[in-house]
Amino acid sequence: MQALAQQQLLDFLQQLKVEKRASEHTVKSYQRDLQRLVAYCEQHNVDCWADLSSTDVLKHIAERHRLGLSSTSLQRELSASRSFYLFLMKTGQVDINPALHVKAPKQARKLPKTLDVDQVSALLDADANSILELRDVAMFELFYSSGLRLSELHELNLEDIDLHDKQLKVVKGKGGRSRLLPVGTKAISALQAWLKVRSPAMDRQENAVFTSVKGKRLGQRSIQLRLKQWCRKKGVTEAVHPHMLRHSFASHLLEASQDLRSVQELLGHENISTTQIYTHLDFQHLAEVYDQAHPRAKKTSE
Repeated sequence: MQALAQQQLLDFLQQLKVEKRASEHTVKSYQRDLQRLVAYCEQHNVDCWADLSSTDVLKHIAERHRLGLSSTSLQRELSASRSFYLFLMKTGQVDINPALHVKAPKQARKLPKTLDVDQVSALLDADANSILELRDVAMFELFYSSGLRLSELHELNLEDIDLHDKQLKVVKGKGGRSRLLPVGTKAISALQAWLKVRSPAMDRQENAVFTSVKGKRLGQRSIQLRLKQWCRKKGVTEAVHPHMLRHSFASHLLEASQDLRSVQELLGHENISTTQIYTHLDFQHLAEVYDQAHPRAKKTSE
């Protein structure tokens, strides 16, 4: 593509970072998705953004679909393209948004996997045998206690936690939204145990709650690996990841309270439709109970 087209893309990414205050992760995601559109343009001799048509965008998405991309990934790429062209339109560099009416193929929505209450208890009600395990248990308790995302736990700072009032603040959640969350008694106890032994040799300027043996903020990948290692040690054969603990938090809370709006607020979902997937999980549980308990639902023996 022409140098001008490449510069327009860089200008858009800079605007995301500076004006929209998007996270570094979000900016990189947009850049990755739009670079794939750039590759399509170069392959099909489209030199400038104004020359890209809706047919081109449709062909691009179709090609990506044939490569096996999920509907979710295709929708994300389309969203990036629409946002980019909206920026170009606002700055007077193009007249139309060719991605506006292009839709990704629909895909059956998969229900998130969760652990039941007994499985969570077996995972978390275990003695920690080292300083690192004290830290790990505190992390896993927080995932389940407050429904944190992996990125939110990674970014958590000491000043964000109020042990006395049993609450924490997510300063910058998904979409840049902050929220105040309750912290359960078990998680408070685990946090107190960890903070007592948190590395005294660390950099005094490091204010991360969860730190490595070197006293630096623990990375997201390290958190995932520590959970995997903990599950292996406890004999859990199922592949448990941080988001599964978040899913379990939401499912168990909704099952007990039936308060969808409150669960939405706790999870930090912008739209309640995102939270509604947990009602399907709840219904599955109710259906299983019905099948097992209702006298007219039980299968008769042959």
